[in-house]
Amino acid sequence: MNARLPRRRSRFAGLAPSRDRLRRHHPDFSKMETQGWKALDAEGRLPETGWRKEQQWALDMGLPGADSIVDKSIPTFARGELPHFAGINTFMKAPYVENVRDVGKYDAAVLGIPFDSGTTYRPGTRFGPQGVRRISALYTPYNYEMGVDLREQMTLCDAGDVFTIPANLEKSFDQISKGVSHVASSGALPVMIGGDHSIGFPCVRGIAECTSKRIGIIHFDRHIDIQEKDLDERMHTTPWFWATNLPNVSPKNLVQLGIGGWQVPRYGVSEARKRDTNVLTIADIEKFGLEKTAEIALELAWKDADAVYISFDVDSIDCGFVPGTGWPEPGGFLPREALKILGLVTAPGICGLEVVEVSPPYDTSDITALFGVRVIVEALGSMVANGTLGKHKTIIDKPVSF
Repeated sequence: MNARLPRRRSRFAGLAPSRDRLRRHHPDFSKMETQGWKALDAEGRLPETGWRKEQQWALDMGLPGADSIVDKSIPTFARGELPHFAGINTFMKAPYVENVRDVGKYDAAVLGIPFDSGTTYRPGTRFGPQGVRRISALYTPYNYEMGVDLREQMTLCDAGDVFTIPANLEKSFDQISKGVSHVASSGALPVMIGGDHSIGFPCVRGIAECTSKRIGIIHFDRHIDIQEKDLDERMHTTPWFWATNLPNVSPKNLVQLGIGGWQVPRYGVSEARKRDTNVLTIADIEKFGLEKTAEIALELAWKDADAVYISFDVDSIDCGFVPGTGWPEPGGFLPREALKILGLVTAPGICGLEVVEVSPPYDTSDITALFGVRVIVEALGSMVANGTLGKHKTIIDKPVSF
């Protein structure tokens, strides 16, 4: 026995010499080519002027910190991003625009739509905007993989909530359309936090009435949501029937991703067939792959269209990841799959984004609301990275004025 080798126990009696440990050489590996290293390098090229400006603003608005505080950028009263657990919960701690006539000063404006009167089973999405805003404080505006810092590369505001009317669908729809058309007409990108999916129709209508151009829709969901009525009303199962009735929103430019399972009403399936819409199931997406799926969605949504609207229902994600929703369904997207496709389809630029069906009363540890936040920042980050944020302004040729 070689005395220089350390001994190891064997399943047989006695001790046996240890085997030499092999270290495998990977001649093709270069850390400089990894996304991780490229992201490290990209961060060094990002400016810090927005962060410095916010720190100074926090001191001016919140008083310099106590004498014992070593970090002199810390104010007495919490202002801005830090600390994450303090402050008033606007989305991502963005400035609250008290006068909504000022939203045009920003690249994008978040508006909450606390409405769940279009729900046909489990209510609670009226609290969606509150839940999403609250947990959004957990995030920073910087994304490592993208090499994007929203604070440095765009301006974002929170316009507050649309005043919806409980138990009155049509009056609420009118309020929603007016609010969205105001934001779109200002030049800011409208970003809507729902709310149940019935808001899809008035949100699209609000943008469509500001333009003579054609709008396509990419819709992430497990449910087809295109039947004419449900329970004799325009509910959260009906938005795309009514949206694709608008003169500049063609059903042939409606692309629905992830549809399937045991909660797809046949009324909606029949209508989708009649209108010649586009539906890809999870099985289709697995067959094509994520990149090809995004290419197909973009080709169909943009064909003869001038802009694309994104509707993201959180129940498109497998319900194990998003328990806080009204119609949970197993078998949907994994979060990273949906986020990958979302980043690809928003890269060319969009005219509006809605995130719907976050229901905090059913949520666990805010994970569904957190995913809603991630959808918004992923879309904004993709447009910033690709230089397409603000592209929607070119289609607003009939701005409204109030």
